Amino acid sequence: MDTLHLLLAGFAQAITPENLLVAALGALVGTFVGVLPGLGPTSAISILLPVTAVMEPTQGIIMLAGIYYGAMYGGSTTAILLNIPGEISSVPTCLDGYPLAKKGKGGAALGISAIASFAAGIMGVVGLVCFAPVLADQALKFGPPEYFALMILALTLMVSLSGGSLIKGFLMGAFGYTLSLVGLGPSSGMPRFDYGIPLLSGGFDMISIIIGLFAIAEVLKGIGEKRIATVIGARGSVYPSKNDVKKCAAPTIRGGLVGFFLGLLPGCSAAITSFLAYDLEKKVSKHPEQFGKGAIEGVAAPEAANNATSSAGFIPLFSLGIPSSPPLAILLAGFMIYGLTPGPVLFEQHPLFVWTVIASMFVGNAMLLVLNLPLVWVWVKLTKVPYGIMAPVILMLCTIGAYSVRNSLFDVAVAFAFGGLGYLFHTYRWPVVPLVLCFILGPLLEESFIQTMVMSSGDVAIVLERPISLVILLAAAALMLVSLALNRRTQKRVREEHQHGADVA
Repeated sequence: MDTLHLLLAGFAQAITPENLLVAALGALVGTFVGVLPGLGPTSAISILLPVTAVMEPTQGIIMLAGIYYGAMYGGSTTAILLNIPGEISSVPTCLDGYPLAKKGKGGAALGISAIASFAAGIMGVVGLVCFAPVLADQALKFGPPEYFALMILALTLMVSLSGGSLIKGFLMGAFGYTLSLVGLGPSSGMPRFDYGIPLLSGGFDMISIIIGLFAIAEVLKGIGEKRIATVIGARGSVYPSKNDVKKCAAPTIRGGLVGFFLGLLPGCSAAITSFLAYDLEKKVSKHPEQFGKGAIEGVAAPEAANNATSSAGFIPLFSLGIPSSPPLAILLAGFMIYGLTPGPVLFEQHPLFVWTVIASMFVGNAMLLVLNLPLVWVWVKLTKVPYGIMAPVILMLCTIGAYSVRNSLFDVAVAFAFGGLGYLFHTYRWPVVPLVLCFILGPLLEESFIQTMVMSSGDVAIVLERPISLVILLAAAALMLVSLALNRRTQKRVREEHQHGADVA
């Protein structure tokens, strides 16, 4: 009951005009940041951290938190309408969001994205209120062997993300992992695979590769198709139908649960949980062959997962002082600037501050829903902009996004190089998502493996000796078998549909 009283006191503070204003400002800035490819919440929070330092501590943290979860909302906009993920966690949203936009259902997809994001965000904040101490304690039981097993589990997603050819999917995954090896070694700190080229010693930037494979490649595809509008056929209602909302209720809950529980683990970012949620939804669907062609559930699940992950990350941050993602690490610096130390002592010494920030997250998520649903029609108007105008604008944003991460023209060149590769991959039907997945997981897999070997003095059997890691590995093996069976079933249905179409013709 004491928790309820503290939360109500927090709400009383959160709805004051000053706090409502900074929450709305943070949500708007976050949404805008999410829409722009390459900028991201980490950069935005870093840029605005000095500005918030002159505010009151409560208002400063409310604004920074709003930027973070607002960016999780905004990343889906260009992913759905232009096939350009604003955030890495929005890559799975492209898989079905963009095909929906091409069918004239871009508005419905954006509406479902906003609703799923809101629902999962609220789920995450409720979990933050109710289960923070218990769940944070469970997260501490994860050591290097458990993280290594978790990365193996995530890698099994390549089977279902490979499309029609497992061989192509695994080859692309291997290519992505190889790219992740370029740069400084995690244990030695020495450059590797740089071939004496100083620019390669820092490795390839993830944002540059994402921008190239999706944004620039999409522009090249548009030029090749001689598009007149940004998205052909992007008409129809800008709001989802009741049937769409009903169809996406269960995927939203499942995606939210996946994102929330995995979001408690430091290092398990929204980029990973959104892929896992998408894969889970594809497995439980009665029509998995529709995924990748415009299944609206394929939008709801990853969007719910990435927003639940962002909310769940506040649990270890508030309870233990452990940031589970780069944006939260910057937010931790914000706490330090104000002389606040996240952890159990924070709840004891500054209870009103903590519960006001938590209450503001409820308010901020509601603001995002209220702001984003009416804006859906504005975003859909983008689809009617002549492609001759939109393509140069997209390329300009891509250049700025790639350059802004490390202020390097090398990253811009990498983005355009992967844009060319992405166009070739699309032309010859090589799946790019396994490449992105393995590039993201590669450093995490390597780091957890090295730590596991140090911990066990080189005995890899430790992964099988620890109960949690063993269960995760068994789950990975089961998931691999299910994925293979599902892949065969999907290919069989596709062949039957093609045969039926040929017979009708």
